[in-house]
Amino acid sequence: MNLEQYWDRIYRTKHAQDVSWFRPHLHTSLELISQTGVSRDAPILDVGGGASTLVDDLLAAGYSDLTVVDLSEAGLETARARLGPRASEVKWVAADVTRVNLAPSHFQVWHDRAVFHFLMEAEDRRRYVEQVRRAVAPGGHVIVATFGPEGPLRCSGLPTARYDADALHAVFGSDFALVDRREERHRTPAGADQQFVYCL
Repeated sequence: MNLEQYWDRIYRTKHAQDVSWFRPHLHTSLELISQTGVSRDAPILDVGGGASTLVDDLLAAGYSDLTVVDLSEAGLETARARLGPRASEVKWVAADVTRVNLAPSHFQVWHDRAVFHFLMEAEDRRRYVEQVRRAVAPGGHVIVATFGPEGPLRCSGLPTARYDADALHAVFGSDFALVDRREERHRTPAGADQQFVYCL
């Protein structure tokens, strides 16, 4: 079973509100996106968006150029069904973000909550950062949230990496300025406590 099939199985066998990373609203992500000061028509990419409600809240806030990339077509189907007619206002891409062909120097905001910490191999992390360099416009903004130092070592049956803000920023290198860092305690639907670290 490849990763696409793995994540499709999770989305097809669990309700979107039952997966461990679910939150009704991604308040920290929304605050950081707002903090960038980008216009409402700025291109925004949500990496690993799946069935996340972030796209709903961005549409409700008036953002109009949204792209969601996720390995799982089933996850994207869930989000499209939830949005109904508004789903046509979003670009949906079922693909591996480290390999997909993204428009160069296009996105003003790259947002990722809980994808990067699944990249356990150095080559996968290198490809991810190269995608950021190619796809984000000069002066654009990158928001990445991963499990913090006290976060779990596994999620959904897969191993995960843990980062503090300095270590996460270091992966991207000195070409990127660390503008803000946040810590969040996420309570999973099953009641577990997970530490997340956000870097802008």
